[in-house]
Amino acid sequence: MKPGVRAVRARAGRIDPVGRLPYPSGVASNDPSQRSPRRSRATPKSAPHYASAGVDLDYDEAFIEEIGAITKPTLRPEILSSIGGFAGMFKSPERYKDPVFVAGTDGVGTKLKLAAMLDRYDTIGIDCVAMVVNDLVVQGAEPLIFLDYIAMNRLDQEIAKQVLRGVAEGCRRAGCTLLGGETASMPGVYRKGDVELVGFGVGVVDRGRIIDGSTISHGDTILGMASSGLHSNGYSLVRKIIDAEIRAERMDLLAEVPELNSTLAAALLAPTRIYVKSLLNLMRDFQVKGLVHITGGGFEGNVPRILPRTVRARIDPTAWPRPPIFELLQRLGKIDDDEMMRVFNCGIGMLLVVPPGEANDIVDRTPALGERIYRVGTIEARQPDEAALLLDPAISDAG
Repeated sequence: MKPGVRAVRARAGRIDPVGRLPYPSGVASNDPSQRSPRRSRATPKSAPHYASAGVDLDYDEAFIEEIGAITKPTLRPEILSSIGGFAGMFKSPERYKDPVFVAGTDGVGTKLKLAAMLDRYDTIGIDCVAMVVNDLVVQGAEPLIFLDYIAMNRLDQEIAKQVLRGVAEGCRRAGCTLLGGETASMPGVYRKGDVELVGFGVGVVDRGRIIDGSTISHGDTILGMASSGLHSNGYSLVRKIIDAEIRAERMDLLAEVPELNSTLAAALLAPTRIYVKSLLNLMRDFQVKGLVHITGGGFEGNVPRILPRTVRARIDPTAWPRPPIFELLQRLGKIDDDEMMRVFNCGIGMLLVVPPGEANDIVDRTPALGERIYRVGTIEARQPDEAALLLDPAISDAG
């Protein structure tokens, strides 16, 4: 641990004006008898000069004792290390015969600014996990472990608890272990109130079951799984739109918006959907040729990444219902359809490319997995001068 402390943190029970938590509140106990003792403010600091520079080691390190209660619900049997070491250790599950490890990292981006504005940090922990594990599973990998990095001007234990409680919930949803991480106090780098959150994950897949899009061919069907909203992309544009409305006193983040059936704050902070368990179920029983996580860059920036040069994807943007938060932002920001599809997921967080003969069975099973799925397009032969993606509302029969 560097100047700053690695700690797992749980949200203390406080009433939040944004709305109910999107998950059970049992990640950590609020019972005072279950909490770790903390150093009294009257206790002399053991590194007073460092504390005067902005890093209180005694205050930070006392936080380590709270790690176990948060990580325990996420533990998997492959974990070989315990809390407090310099690094975490794990082994591959024994059922993998030719294991290939898949690693990824991502952050939450400027959605953090909105969380700070609302003083609501628990959902962004879910976002952080989702952005990483969704990228792992599109390679066919089962996420095994997750590590987080949280940095701020000075450790604020209440904020840190909120963040890590969300991280633990995200790991639970993905079925991976919160193996460890780092919490850094960095005065002079971050301003008071700033929070940085980044995640790192490792998954595993048998070599013969890696999904890389190489078998995608003419005639395959493209299915789309619904998003939970904006997920964690496009928030620089979102904040520009919302800030202008707030300055003009036309909008209140905590007021109910009839067309959203919620407050604007709740819609904007809705955490990124984690598709891991649903996709692992489908990949077990069906041939999934390609997966696309619709993140930064929207459809144009992500779909071509998995396509062989001989094919293109034809997707109908009218083949699924677009959640009202996108319609609201498009209207307020006067954004055309092309830019909406370039910046946002517009209601589809994950695309699956599957053989046409298996599409019906996949569509029939998916609702039982808790997902909404739509037929959104097809794979076609591609000429050398054609783009890899065609957004064409003419194929309305894909809906």
